[in-house]
Amino acid sequence: MADLMGDLSSLVANAGLGLETALLPQNLLFCLTGVVLGTFIGVIPGVGALAAISMLFPLTFHLEPTSALIMLAGIWYGTAYGGSTAAILLNVPGTPSSAVSCLDGYPMSKQGRGGVALLMTALASFVGGSIGIVIMMLFSPVIVDYAMEFGAAEYFALMLLALIAASTVSFGSTTKSLAMVVFGVLLGTVGMDHYTAVARFDFGSLTLYEGISLVGLAMGLFGVAEVASNVGRVAAGGVDRKSFGFRAMVPTRDDVRRSWAPALRGSGIGAFFGALPGVGPAVASFISYAVEKRIAKEPARFGNGAIEGVVSPEASNNAADQTAFIPTMTLGLPGSPSMAIMLGALMIQGIAPGPTLMRDHPDLFWGLVMSFWIGNILLLVLNIPLVGIWIRMLMIPYRIMFPSILTFICIGIYTVHTNTFDVWLVAFFGGLGFLMRVLGFSPAPLILGFVLGPMMEEHFRRAMIIARGDFMVFLDRPLSMAILSATCLLLLWRGWQVLRPRLRHAPAE
Repeated sequence: MADLMGDLSSLVANAGLGLETALLPQNLLFCLTGVVLGTFIGVIPGVGALAAISMLFPLTFHLEPTSALIMLAGIWYGTAYGGSTAAILLNVPGTPSSAVSCLDGYPMSKQGRGGVALLMTALASFVGGSIGIVIMMLFSPVIVDYAMEFGAAEYFALMLLALIAASTVSFGSTTKSLAMVVFGVLLGTVGMDHYTAVARFDFGSLTLYEGISLVGLAMGLFGVAEVASNVGRVAAGGVDRKSFGFRAMVPTRDDVRRSWAPALRGSGIGAFFGALPGVGPAVASFISYAVEKRIAKEPARFGNGAIEGVVSPEASNNAADQTAFIPTMTLGLPGSPSMAIMLGALMIQGIAPGPTLMRDHPDLFWGLVMSFWIGNILLLVLNIPLVGIWIRMLMIPYRIMFPSILTFICIGIYTVHTNTFDVWLVAFFGGLGFLMRVLGFSPAPLILGFVLGPMMEEHFRRAMIIARGDFMVFLDRPLSMAILSATCLLLLWRGWQVLRPRLRHAPAE
């Protein structure tokens, strides 16, 4: 009982510290900026959170670490709110995690109930986000206590597992994803060796002596490539604005009765899958939709405007957006490319991610957590009145938007080091990213490999120095061996999934 009271008082004290940090005027401003930009970008089909975070990443160089993370995080979970708007109104998801909302949200919109769908989506998103934040507050200190016992071997094994899990679960073809991971790791080796200070793969260029810029890589692969992929798209029309007045948004009692349980179930599913590296909000939203359809008394309603088919996935992806920060902040393991960029922002500011983050920078960690509460409340308050603005914005021709986006990208990357080489670097990776999309290679595993690769190398070499070159150090330590075994099982399972259809259809001899 005494331990429980002690944990509770510690949680309250940490929450108070975080609230004090989050309520600073500059942090409130950047929280508001992040969630509004996130919603704005989420509404635009084809851009997404990753491209937005990449394009705005240069701003973090000029901000305090806490303010920078609060703004980037606001963009991250703000897109989940905005992504459902285009899905419901136009049947075009603004983000991958909002794709499920098209199945029942768009039919509701065609029935003149689009306003109800948007209002219930905002409420469900708030419920899901709130549950995800509570889980992060409760379990992050526990994870950190265990993680403090990790050594270099365990960290290397964990990072390897995170890379394999992310590339084999979330990004299509396993072979192509693993190839992108390896390519990302190789790009991470460019520059000065941390142990010997010897330049590697710099091709005689002093600019590459410090390595390839994460900002340039991310802005090229996701910012420029996304814009290039969407050139030629025309603005959609045909939205009935009359169905989005305040009166038209009021749900019926039946809508409320059918929504509260799916919202809670979706939040639980999203909170669980969001914390797993490589799974993320898109997978969580699809699973929550499948669960609701499976347990429904009238499954035929799904796909024809069932409110449960909108509420549950939206609660799920918002809960997953919040719990995705648990492995990122407590273990230094980004489960998605967006989280990898969050880690990059920390490392650029000279802050080491991982278990020591909560101990060395409690104001940053808990300030970020409490800003989630503020951001979710702001999104709930802002989204309903701004529906009319989002509808008008969806009518803007893309031929007007994409030159502006490219201009901001070039200005942003140039302001980092005032070096034209960085602009050419963005152009190169933009062309490479577009080519990868044409050939069916996802750039997301590449960015994970680029961020985690140098960290894996450092922990691997540290473990080998401690063990005096004995590779058995990874198998002698029980936890490291268990994690590596799980990695091998994951690879075997994925390999079996790929080979089983081929074996089944192989001609008998």
